[in-house]
Amino acid sequence: MSDVQRVFITGGASGLGRALAIQYARAGWAVVIADVHDGRGAETLKELSELAKQAGTAARFVPRYFHADVTCEAELQAIADALEADWQGIDVLYNNAGVAQAGAIEDVSLSDWEWIVNINLLGVVRGCKIFTPGFKRQGSGHIVNIASMAGLLDVPRMASYNVTKAAVVALSGTLTHELMDAGIGVSVVCPSFFPTNLEDTMRSTDPGLKKMMNKLLASGKLSADEVAERIIAGVKKGQQHILPHESGERLWLLKRYLPQGMYRYVFQRSIQRMKPRNKR
Repeated sequence: MSDVQRVFITGGASGLGRALAIQYARAGWAVVIADVHDGRGAETLKELSELAKQAGTAARFVPRYFHADVTCEAELQAIADALEADWQGIDVLYNNAGVAQAGAIEDVSLSDWEWIVNINLLGVVRGCKIFTPGFKRQGSGHIVNIASMAGLLDVPRMASYNVTKAAVVALSGTLTHELMDAGIGVSVVCPSFFPTNLEDTMRSTDPGLKKMMNKLLASGKLSADEVAERIIAGVKKGQQHILPHESGERLWLLKRYLPQGMYRYVFQRSIQRMKPRNKR
């Protein structure tokens, strides 16, 4: 195994994925990213290359960018094969690529449900399935699945998004037990709102709801870089659940331990505070 740690991040050209890639490159890791946005990928790769030179890792592990759609198993498999051949595998996998869908249950089409499930859930499943054999061969590795506080809470009019993220939480918990004896760690990350590019791909049947979500994402108290720092620290500690935002963690604890009726009251009050107020 190489003395330089190797990380692969899907959705790594912008937002949280890019922030994670930059943090790892600064720390001297060999970094590979994949995305569907080649322009952003080229820009991020340029910065990663400069950081690799500064860290002294570029001579052996030149940062790489792959065009890859997580809905395509063959594209992810090709990356895994290339990294196995060129880098003898990786040490940490981030299944980060994702999209958002908002709308009332009666308004969101089944095609939109299929779209978000294929990316947010099956995209994570594909990453886990494809890279696990390599981790087993080397007897070590860590899978990091990016979910959301939406997977732990029950935000109204976000059913399809909530369901995919809850499924990622369940998948991660299952794999924690399934892969433990193989020396493979698994973490699931559930961040709350923070400035990212999720709104770029968000689909919504309600323009007002999309506007509210954009405002909430922009109003987050932590930057993408700060969220990335907390995630990396949690992965280093081997945490199974990584909740970067204290406010989200508090709501999750309330849901787990308060009587249902009391939690429902607290949560509804929180939802009301999130809604933009009408200006007079």
